[in-house]
Amino acid sequence: MSNNSQSMSFNAGQAKGQTQEKASNLVDKASNAAQSAKESLQEGGQQLKQKAQGASEAIKDKTGINN
Repeated sequence: MSNNSQSMSFNAGQAKGQTQEKASNLVDKASNAAQSAKESLQEGGQQLKQKAQGASEAIKDKTGINN
């Protein structure tokens, strides 16, 4: 293999490795973003559930159902 051919092959290999690394980093970032969104939604759901329970208790108190 000529020196020029070896150099082109080496450069192509480097470019492929860099592209794979960038793709892997993008997948990791997307995964982290999805996990963060999931956690935010779960927290929001818990807060909503607590507010609904509080409202339910307030209505029961006002109507005398809790007595």
